[in-house]
Amino acid sequence: MARLLRRLFVLFVLLSALFVTTVVLVYLLLVPKLPDANTLKDTELQTPLRLYTAEGLLMAEFGEQRRVPVEFEDIPQQIVNAFIAAEDDRFFQHPGVDYQGLLRAAINLASTGEKAQGGSTITMQVARNFFLSREKTYLRKINEILLSLEIERILSKEEILTLYLNKIFLGQRAYGIAAAAEVYYGKALSDLTLAESAMIAGLPKAPSTTNPITSPQRAKIRRDYVLRRMLDVGYINQQQFNEAMQEPVTARYHGRDLEAYAPYAAEIVRAQLIEQYGEEIYTGGFNVYTTIRADQQKAAMDAVQKGLIAYDRRHGYRGPLAKVNLAEVTDASGYEQALTEYPRVAGMQPALVLSTEDQQATIHIRRHGAATLPFSTMTWARPYLTANSMGPRPEKVQDVLNPGDVVMVAAVENEEAEHQWQLAQIPNAQAALVAVSPHDGAVTAIQGGFDFFHNNFNRATQSSRQPGSGFKPFIYSAALEHGYTAASIINDAPVVYDDPGLESTWRPENYSGRFFGPTRMREALIHSRNLVSIRVLRDIGINYAVDFSKRFGFQEHQLPRSLSLALGSGSASPLDMAVAYATIANGGYLIEPYYIHRIENSRGELIMQAQPATVCETCLQTPPDDYDLFTGLRPAQRVISAQNAYIINSMLEDVIRHGTGRSALSLNRRDLAGKTGTTNNVFDAWFNGHSPELAAVSWVGFDNPQTLGRLETGGRAALPMWIDFMEVALRGVPDRPMQQPVDMVTVRIDPDTGLLARPGSANAIYETFQSASVPQGFSSDSGSSRGSYEDSVPAIDLF
Repeated sequence: MARLLRRLFVLFVLLSALFVTTVVLVYLLLVPKLPDANTLKDTELQTPLRLYTAEGLLMAEFGEQRRVPVEFEDIPQQIVNAFIAAEDDRFFQHPGVDYQGLLRAAINLASTGEKAQGGSTITMQVARNFFLSREKTYLRKINEILLSLEIERILSKEEILTLYLNKIFLGQRAYGIAAAAEVYYGKALSDLTLAESAMIAGLPKAPSTTNPITSPQRAKIRRDYVLRRMLDVGYINQQQFNEAMQEPVTARYHGRDLEAYAPYAAEIVRAQLIEQYGEEIYTGGFNVYTTIRADQQKAAMDAVQKGLIAYDRRHGYRGPLAKVNLAEVTDASGYEQALTEYPRVAGMQPALVLSTEDQQATIHIRRHGAATLPFSTMTWARPYLTANSMGPRPEKVQDVLNPGDVVMVAAVENEEAEHQWQLAQIPNAQAALVAVSPHDGAVTAIQGGFDFFHNNFNRATQSSRQPGSGFKPFIYSAALEHGYTAASIINDAPVVYDDPGLESTWRPENYSGRFFGPTRMREALIHSRNLVSIRVLRDIGINYAVDFSKRFGFQEHQLPRSLSLALGSGSASPLDMAVAYATIANGGYLIEPYYIHRIENSRGELIMQAQPATVCETCLQTPPDDYDLFTGLRPAQRVISAQNAYIINSMLEDVIRHGTGRSALSLNRRDLAGKTGTTNNVFDAWFNGHSPELAAVSWVGFDNPQTLGRLETGGRAALPMWIDFMEVALRGVPDRPMQQPVDMVTVRIDPDTGLLARPGSANAIYETFQSASVPQGFSSDSGSSRGSYEDSVPAIDLF
């Protein structure tokens, strides 16, 4: 017996030595090749790119992984208990490796001959998720054990658990518990019930097969197992267990709730970030704070959509989107199938007409069900014939709709008819609206079309259209610089030009087709007299006007060197026009539009701060990229004099008071200035305007240029959008007309001659001049003698 014991002892010693030697060799061979666990201290979890408005409201999120990292102290104890009970109930006792779990896994391997996923602690899962693959090999398991021991040496249990709960994949693109709470329940972690916490804690084992959205029955089985484990471990009592077990599965997919809707702006910012930072933006957790103001952005979208719908209805109903054979589609499921290819657009829903009566139609609305459509909501639907003509007004539903028609409908926007629907139609025309701060170029709102997800071409920045008469202020600004005044007299009379820049003889006309003879320049701009603008351009010189117009931000290729430039035959986007009008609004400074105010990383550290060129009256005029030493600002460049800007602004104020922009008087403000623009054949309709605080431009037209209709001028098609937008954008903004700069005087003049009015003159009016440009002579008594004022104005082919 003694000999046997000695042999057994020797065998034990040899085996122990072999075990120790093996462990040492494994340690020496593998540990140097292991990743550095210290890197976990500086872990940057992949988090999506998030864009915010200027007020800090979420307006977009980009990235494949949806994650909201949380600190340990912000994790409810109920969540911690659920995961510990489900995944590793000895987590706070073991050193990173649960030898009891490993022993169970070894016994299972010996008894079945199969490797099973077992014995993994939360620490081991952290090691695997951050450093290792998921392959089931002995070598990977050994590396996992060694790494786990090292992780436990470096990090506290709370730090390890925080990494795990933020990293773990929980299905539906949700990474981490906070993202899972949002995705499945639309809640914050602190608002989850016990059953919901258990549901999320049951997901790591098989996030696809036990998913409560795709496999609710399997998910409930797994949830109930987690609740049983919580009861067994002592985290909950029997009553809590019973109540949670009775709670139904309520999980459904919740997209990230956006607090502001600005897809056109979001796409511009995303593209800029990709260009500057590359694909890292989707995973680096950037928080980007833009210049977009939520209230202005919503107002811009509402104004564009309302304006386009109004334009579209003025031109009639183009008929159904499609026809469906109702004999082949007989129930709600079939109706839904017939409507699947027609998406929701700008709040409009596709619907199938099931039957018609004289005063109403029965319809099926996609994802809504049965509804009725009263005839009163379709009285506008005269048949579209051409841009200038429509068919007869409908007298009953059957004049508009037939069973089987696929149409668009929209909810009536008032509480009294909350459940009523009206016939709608997706406009064929498009529009854009953009607003810019004249002080520093911050783009505060941008709507590039009717609906971004229906057509994502951004007409506010990507289009290149003729600005029409909206370009005239820049010609007149050049004229002021060249020696003209607002009182200069120019003849509004027929003219014929053989312009080398044009293909044939050119006979320009005013929009009205009438001619008004000698006209003051102020009056010419107020009433948008084409022939006056052409004569002014011819006199100051095309090359001079082109070079001067570049001061407002226009590029050489946008400005044709022909007399048609006076009528806006160049090209510009709405953003180009907004920047140019901002130069007038701010007293003569060129600003640069920008969208990104600052960028922070996932830790809230500032990595970029915008430093825009800013209007600063007290700053020294330094080179564009230098900063004023006293203010710390990068001052915007002055491009026209304050006096020039003031006179042009006052003329544009009169466009609203007395001219083509009179509808804007409904805003009841004294500080608004602007100009309509309507191009040849009414292909484009514009309104360009500003207050001292905001420059905004609205545009309407077809993507493939065609006439909007002979009456759809800038004042009719574009100005209402601008008014609707500015009503919101300027709410609460003080009404402050532009202050008159120094070296200017206001005198009484004769409106017929532009010269000083004689004392007692009955028809005299006030006009403002730069001091050096005040008329030197007085008008004759009759007010009609050309000889008395001929020498005080430029020679411009008066007759």
